Amino acid sequence: MGPAELVQAAAMARRFYLEGKSKIQIAEEFGVSRFKVARVLETALERDLVRIEIRVPSELDAERSDALRARYGLRHAVVVESPADATEDAADPENLGEVAADLLGELVAEGDVLGLAWGRSTIHMAAALHQLPPCTVVQLTGVYDAGTADRGSVEAVRRAADVSGGEAHPIYAPMLLPDSATAAALRGQTGISRAFEYFDKVTVACVSIGSWEPGVSTVYDMLSEEEREHYASLGAAAEMSAHLFDAEGRRIGRDLGERCITVEADRLRRIPEVVAIAGGRRKAAAIGAVLRSGLVTSLVTDTAAADHLLLETGPGPRPALDRADPDGR
Repeated sequence: MGPAELVQAAAMARRFYLEGKSKIQIAEEFGVSRFKVARVLETALERDLVRIEIRVPSELDAERSDALRARYGLRHAVVVESPADATEDAADPENLGEVAADLLGELVAEGDVLGLAWGRSTIHMAAALHQLPPCTVVQLTGVYDAGTADRGSVEAVRRAADVSGGEAHPIYAPMLLPDSATAAALRGQTGISRAFEYFDKVTVACVSIGSWEPGVSTVYDMLSEEEREHYASLGAAAEMSAHLFDAEGRRIGRDLGERCITVEADRLRRIPEVVAIAGGRRKAAAIGAVLRSGLVTSLVTDTAAADHLLLETGPGPRPALDRADPDGR
Protein backbone atom coordinates (compact mmCIF):
# COMPACT_ATOMS: atom_id res chain seq x y z
CA MET A 1 0.00 0.00 0.00
CA GLY A 2 1.29 3.42 -0.96
CA PRO A 3 1.16 6.43 1.38
CA ALA A 4 -2.18 7.66 0.03
CA GLU A 5 -3.72 4.20 0.40
CA LEU A 6 -2.31 3.89 3.91
CA VAL A 7 -3.74 7.24 4.97
CA GLN A 8 -7.14 6.40 3.47
CA ALA A 9 -7.18 2.94 5.07
CA ALA A 10 -6.30 4.43 8.45
CA ALA A 11 -9.07 7.00 8.13
CA MET A 12 -11.64 4.38 7.12
CA ALA A 13 -10.54 2.09 9.96
CA ARG A 14 -10.84 4.96 12.43
CA ARG A 15 -14.39 5.69 11.23
CA PHE A 16 -15.39 2.01 11.42
CA TYR A 17 -13.70 0.74 14.58
CA LEU A 18 -13.51 3.85 16.76
CA GLU A 19 -16.38 6.05 15.61
CA GLY A 20 -18.84 3.23 14.93
CA LYS A 21 -19.80 4.36 11.43
CA SER A 22 -21.23 1.83 8.99
CA LYS A 23 -19.50 0.80 5.76
CA ILE A 24 -22.25 2.57 3.79
CA GLN A 25 -21.63 5.84 5.68
CA ILE A 26 -17.87 5.54 5.11
CA ALA A 27 -18.43 4.81 1.42
CA GLU A 28 -20.55 7.94 1.03
CA GLU A 29 -17.96 10.08 2.82
CA PHE A 30 -15.05 8.87 0.66
CA GLY A 31 -16.99 8.55 -2.57
CA VAL A 32 -16.37 4.82 -3.06
CA SER A 33 -18.50 1.69 -2.96
CA ARG A 34 -19.18 -0.14 0.29
CA PHE A 35 -17.45 -3.16 -1.25
CA LYS A 36 -14.32 -1.02 -1.64
CA VAL A 37 -14.58 -0.04 2.03
CA ALA A 38 -14.90 -3.70 3.03
CA ARG A 39 -11.78 -4.61 1.04
CA VAL A 40 -9.80 -1.74 2.55
CA LEU A 41 -10.79 -2.72 6.09
CA GLU A 42 -9.87 -6.35 5.40
CA THR A 43 -6.50 -5.29 4.00
CA ALA A 44 -5.91 -3.05 7.02
CA LEU A 45 -6.27 -6.10 9.25
CA GLU A 46 -4.05 -8.26 7.05
CA ARG A 47 -1.29 -5.61 6.92
CA ASP A 48 -1.40 -5.08 10.71
CA LEU A 49 -2.55 -1.51 10.23
CA VAL A 50 -5.39 -2.38 12.61
CA ARG A 51 -4.98 -4.68 15.58
CA ILE A 52 -8.02 -6.00 17.39
CA GLU A 53 -7.44 -7.01 21.00
CA ILE A 54 -10.09 -8.75 23.06
CA ARG A 55 -9.62 -8.06 26.74
CA VAL A 56 -11.53 -9.32 29.74
CA PRO A 57 -10.72 -8.79 33.43
CA SER A 58 -7.56 -10.69 34.36
CA GLU A 59 -9.41 -13.01 36.75
CA LEU A 60 -11.62 -14.37 33.94
CA ASP A 61 -10.35 -16.98 31.49
CA ALA A 62 -12.30 -16.35 28.29
CA GLU A 63 -10.71 -19.20 26.31
CA ARG A 64 -11.42 -21.90 28.88
CA SER A 65 -14.91 -20.47 29.45
CA ASP A 66 -15.82 -20.78 25.79
CA ALA A 67 -14.27 -24.25 25.47
CA LEU A 68 -16.18 -25.49 28.52
CA ARG A 69 -19.44 -24.00 27.28
CA ALA A 70 -19.05 -25.70 23.90
CA ARG A 71 -18.02 -29.10 25.28
CA TYR A 72 -20.91 -29.42 27.71
CA GLY A 73 -23.53 -27.52 25.73
CA LEU A 74 -23.89 -24.98 28.52
CA ARG A 75 -25.80 -21.75 28.15
CA HIS A 76 -23.15 -19.87 30.15
CA ALA A 77 -19.75 -20.98 31.44
CA VAL A 78 -17.54 -18.60 33.40
CA VAL A 79 -14.07 -19.76 34.41
CA VAL A 80 -12.06 -17.71 36.89
CA GLU A 81 -8.40 -18.03 37.75
CA SER A 82 -7.75 -20.40 40.65
CA PRO A 83 -6.11 -18.64 43.61
CA ALA A 84 -2.34 -18.88 43.52
CA ASP A 85 -2.33 -20.43 46.99
CA ALA A 86 -5.12 -22.94 46.24
CA THR A 87 -4.50 -26.48 47.50
CA GLU A 88 -6.00 -29.83 46.59
CA ASP A 89 -8.18 -29.70 49.71
CA ALA A 90 -9.31 -26.10 49.30
CA ALA A 91 -13.05 -25.42 49.34
CA ASP A 92 -14.69 -23.29 46.67
CA PRO A 93 -12.85 -19.95 46.75
CA GLU A 94 -14.89 -16.90 47.66
CA ASN A 95 -14.16 -15.28 44.30
CA LEU A 96 -16.43 -17.86 42.64
CA GLY A 97 -19.32 -16.46 44.65
CA GLU A 98 -18.37 -12.92 43.68
CA VAL A 99 -18.31 -13.74 39.97
CA ALA A 100 -21.57 -15.70 40.31
CA ALA A 101 -23.16 -12.64 41.93
CA ASP A 102 -22.24 -10.57 38.88
CA LEU A 103 -23.59 -13.29 36.55
CA LEU A 104 -26.83 -13.40 38.51
CA GLY A 105 -27.19 -9.67 37.96
CA GLU A 106 -27.19 -10.40 34.22
CA LEU A 107 -29.54 -13.38 34.31
CA VAL A 108 -32.28 -12.25 36.70
CA ALA A 109 -34.98 -10.00 35.28
CA GLU A 110 -37.71 -8.07 37.04
CA GLY A 111 -40.50 -10.37 38.16
CA ASP A 112 -38.35 -13.53 38.16
CA VAL A 113 -38.38 -16.04 40.98
CA LEU A 114 -34.85 -16.80 42.19
CA GLY A 115 -34.18 -20.09 43.95
CA LEU A 116 -31.16 -20.62 46.21
CA ALA A 117 -30.01 -24.06 47.35
CA TRP A 118 -27.72 -24.55 50.34
CA GLY A 119 -23.99 -24.36 49.68
CA ARG A 120 -20.94 -22.43 50.80
CA SER A 121 -20.56 -20.99 47.31
CA THR A 122 -24.18 -19.82 47.14
CA ILE A 123 -23.78 -18.22 50.56
CA HIS A 124 -20.66 -16.40 49.31
CA MET A 125 -22.61 -15.36 46.22
CA ALA A 126 -25.48 -13.91 48.24
CA ALA A 127 -23.05 -11.98 50.42
CA ALA A 128 -21.44 -10.48 47.30
CA LEU A 129 -24.72 -9.32 45.73
CA HIS A 130 -24.95 -5.57 45.24
CA GLN A 131 -27.88 -5.24 42.88
CA LEU A 132 -30.73 -7.37 41.56
CA PRO A 133 -33.92 -6.47 39.74
CA PRO A 134 -37.07 -6.77 41.86
CA CYS A 135 -37.70 -10.51 42.25
CA THR A 136 -39.02 -13.12 44.66
CA VAL A 137 -36.37 -15.26 46.39
CA VAL A 138 -37.14 -18.78 47.60
CA GLN A 139 -35.01 -21.31 49.47
CA LEU A 140 -34.71 -24.62 47.61
CA THR A 141 -33.26 -26.80 50.36
CA GLY A 142 -33.48 -27.13 54.10
CA VAL A 143 -30.83 -25.88 56.47
CA TYR A 144 -27.51 -27.59 57.12
CA ASP A 145 -26.29 -26.71 60.60
CA ALA A 146 -23.09 -28.41 61.67
CA GLY A 147 -22.50 -25.89 64.42
CA THR A 148 -20.05 -23.97 62.26
CA ALA A 149 -19.89 -20.63 60.49
CA ASP A 150 -20.88 -22.41 57.29
CA ARG A 151 -24.59 -22.14 58.07
CA GLY A 152 -26.43 -19.35 56.33
CA SER A 153 -28.94 -20.52 53.71
CA VAL A 154 -31.80 -18.62 55.37
CA GLU A 155 -29.58 -15.55 55.66
CA ALA A 156 -28.60 -15.91 51.98
CA VAL A 157 -32.25 -15.90 50.91
CA ARG A 158 -32.99 -12.86 53.04
CA ARG A 159 -29.88 -11.07 51.77
CA ALA A 160 -30.85 -11.62 48.11
CA ALA A 161 -34.40 -10.48 48.82
CA ASP A 162 -33.16 -7.35 50.58
CA VAL A 163 -30.92 -6.47 47.62
CA SER A 164 -33.74 -7.01 45.11
CA GLY A 165 -36.48 -5.48 47.23
CA GLY A 166 -38.60 -8.59 46.69
CA GLU A 167 -40.25 -11.18 48.90
CA ALA A 168 -38.25 -13.84 50.76
CA HIS A 169 -39.49 -17.38 51.31
CA PRO A 170 -36.98 -19.16 53.56
CA ILE A 171 -37.29 -22.72 54.85
CA TYR A 172 -36.80 -23.13 58.58
CA ALA A 173 -36.19 -26.87 58.60
CA PRO A 174 -33.20 -29.24 58.46
CA MET A 175 -32.14 -30.54 55.06
CA LEU A 176 -31.94 -34.16 56.22
CA LEU A 177 -34.46 -35.83 58.54
CA PRO A 178 -34.25 -39.19 60.36
CA ASP A 179 -36.99 -40.78 58.25
CA SER A 180 -39.41 -40.10 55.38
CA ALA A 181 -42.42 -39.71 57.68
CA THR A 182 -40.82 -36.85 59.58
CA ALA A 183 -39.80 -35.19 56.32
CA ALA A 184 -43.33 -35.53 54.92
CA ALA A 185 -44.80 -33.99 58.07
CA LEU A 186 -42.46 -31.01 57.85
CA ARG A 187 -43.25 -30.46 54.17
CA GLY A 188 -46.89 -30.08 55.18
CA GLN A 189 -46.20 -27.27 57.62
CA THR A 190 -47.52 -23.89 56.48
CA GLY A 191 -44.24 -21.97 56.04
CA ILE A 192 -42.45 -24.84 54.33
CA SER A 193 -45.35 -25.78 52.06
CA ARG A 194 -45.63 -22.11 51.01
CA ALA A 195 -41.99 -22.16 49.91
CA PHE A 196 -42.56 -25.45 48.05
CA GLU A 197 -45.44 -23.85 46.16
CA TYR A 198 -42.91 -21.47 44.57
CA PHE A 199 -40.66 -24.25 43.27
CA ASP A 200 -42.62 -24.56 40.02
CA LYS A 201 -42.39 -20.78 39.55
CA VAL A 202 -38.60 -20.53 39.89
CA THR A 203 -37.01 -19.10 36.74
CA VAL A 204 -33.36 -18.89 37.88
CA ALA A 205 -31.74 -21.19 40.44
CA CYS A 206 -28.29 -21.31 42.03
CA VAL A 207 -26.91 -24.60 43.32
CA SER A 208 -23.66 -25.99 44.69
CA ILE A 209 -21.94 -29.29 43.90
CA GLY A 210 -20.12 -31.63 46.25
CA SER A 211 -17.89 -34.67 45.81
CA TRP A 212 -18.82 -37.82 47.71
CA GLU A 213 -16.25 -37.37 50.44
CA PRO A 214 -15.97 -35.66 53.83
CA GLY A 215 -15.91 -31.89 53.90
CA VAL A 216 -16.93 -31.58 50.24
CA SER A 217 -20.51 -32.88 50.40
CA THR A 218 -23.15 -31.60 52.80
CA VAL A 219 -25.13 -34.83 52.66
CA TYR A 220 -22.04 -37.01 53.14
CA ASP A 221 -21.21 -35.15 56.34
CA MET A 222 -24.74 -35.60 57.69
CA LEU A 223 -24.99 -39.36 57.14
CA SER A 224 -23.76 -42.23 59.27
CA GLU A 225 -20.70 -44.20 58.20
CA GLU A 226 -22.93 -47.14 57.27
CA GLU A 227 -25.11 -44.94 55.07
CA ARG A 228 -22.05 -43.38 53.41
CA GLU A 229 -20.70 -46.80 52.54
CA HIS A 230 -24.10 -47.89 51.21
CA TYR A 231 -24.36 -44.98 48.77
CA ALA A 232 -20.70 -45.31 47.84
CA SER A 233 -21.43 -48.94 46.89
CA LEU A 234 -24.13 -47.64 44.52
CA GLY A 235 -21.49 -45.52 42.79
CA ALA A 236 -22.06 -42.12 44.41
CA ALA A 237 -19.67 -39.62 42.82
CA ALA A 238 -21.42 -36.29 43.30
CA GLU A 239 -24.11 -34.58 45.32
CA MET A 240 -26.22 -31.53 44.52
CA SER A 241 -29.10 -30.27 46.65
CA ALA A 242 -29.30 -33.67 48.43
CA HIS A 243 -29.51 -35.57 45.12
CA LEU A 244 -26.81 -38.17 44.44
CA PHE A 245 -25.24 -38.98 41.06
CA ASP A 246 -22.88 -41.58 39.71
CA ALA A 247 -19.97 -40.68 37.42
CA GLU A 248 -22.22 -40.73 34.35
CA GLY A 249 -24.72 -38.30 35.83
CA ARG A 250 -27.37 -40.92 36.63
CA ARG A 251 -29.26 -40.38 39.85
CA ILE A 252 -28.76 -42.98 42.56
CA GLY A 253 -30.06 -43.39 46.11
CA ARG A 254 -33.41 -41.88 45.30
CA ASP A 255 -34.71 -43.09 48.66
CA LEU A 256 -32.53 -40.45 50.30
CA GLY A 257 -34.67 -37.71 48.77
CA GLU A 258 -37.67 -38.94 50.72
CA ARG A 259 -35.85 -37.97 53.91
CA CYS A 260 -34.75 -34.55 52.65
CA ILE A 261 -36.29 -31.10 52.47
CA THR A 262 -35.20 -30.13 48.98
CA VAL A 263 -36.45 -29.28 45.51
CA GLU A 264 -37.19 -32.46 43.54
CA ALA A 265 -34.90 -33.25 40.61
CA ASP A 266 -37.81 -33.20 38.14
CA ARG A 267 -38.77 -29.71 39.27
CA LEU A 268 -35.13 -28.60 39.08
CA ARG A 269 -34.96 -29.87 35.50
CA ARG A 270 -37.93 -27.68 34.54
CA ILE A 271 -36.31 -24.47 35.83
CA PRO A 272 -35.19 -22.47 32.75
CA GLU A 273 -31.80 -21.44 34.18
CA VAL A 274 -29.88 -23.48 36.78
CA VAL A 275 -26.46 -22.07 37.64
CA ALA A 276 -24.00 -24.36 39.42
CA ILE A 277 -21.15 -22.78 41.41
CA ALA A 278 -18.26 -25.12 42.20
CA GLY A 279 -14.52 -25.27 41.67
CA GLY A 280 -11.24 -26.87 42.61
CA ARG A 281 -9.53 -30.06 41.45
CA ARG A 282 -11.12 -32.01 44.28
CA LYS A 283 -14.60 -31.28 42.88
CA ALA A 284 -13.80 -31.54 39.18
CA ALA A 285 -15.06 -35.11 38.66
CA ALA A 286 -18.23 -34.34 40.63
CA ILE A 287 -18.89 -31.24 38.52
CA GLY A 288 -18.58 -33.36 35.37
CA ALA A 289 -21.05 -35.90 36.76
CA VAL A 290 -23.65 -33.23 37.56
CA LEU A 291 -23.22 -31.59 34.15
CA ARG A 292 -24.03 -34.96 32.54
CA SER A 293 -27.25 -35.15 34.56
CA GLY A 294 -28.89 -32.49 32.42
CA LEU A 295 -30.03 -30.58 35.50
CA VAL A 296 -27.62 -27.66 35.10
CA THR A 297 -27.61 -25.08 32.30
CA SER A 298 -24.74 -22.80 33.39
CA LEU A 299 -21.55 -23.09 35.43
CA VAL A 300 -19.22 -20.82 37.37
CA THR A 301 -15.95 -22.61 38.12
CA ASP A 302 -12.19 -22.12 38.23
CA THR A 303 -9.25 -23.04 36.04
CA ALA A 304 -8.28 -26.03 38.20
CA ALA A 305 -11.64 -27.72 37.65
CA ALA A 306 -11.96 -26.54 34.05
CA ASP A 307 -8.65 -28.09 33.04
CA HIS A 308 -9.80 -31.46 34.36
CA LEU A 309 -13.17 -31.20 32.65
CA LEU A 310 -11.63 -30.24 29.30
CA LEU A 311 -9.12 -33.11 29.41
CA GLU A 312 -11.76 -35.81 29.78
CA THR A 313 -11.58 -38.37 27.00
CA GLY A 314 -14.28 -40.33 25.24
CA PRO A 315 -17.51 -39.09 23.69
CA GLY A 316 -18.67 -35.67 24.74
CA PRO A 317 -21.23 -35.52 27.55
CA ARG A 318 -24.89 -34.95 26.80
CA PRO A 319 -25.35 -31.19 26.25
CA ALA A 320 -26.83 -29.51 29.30
CA LEU A 321 -29.27 -27.58 27.14
CA ASP A 322 -31.04 -30.84 26.23
CA ARG A 323 -32.10 -31.11 29.91
CA ALA A 324 -32.36 -34.86 29.33
CA ASP A 325 -32.22 -37.39 32.17
CA PRO A 326 -29.45 -39.97 31.51
CA ASP A 327 -31.74 -42.57 33.15
CA GLY A 328 -34.50 -41.80 30.68
CA ARG A 329 -36.87 -41.25 33.60
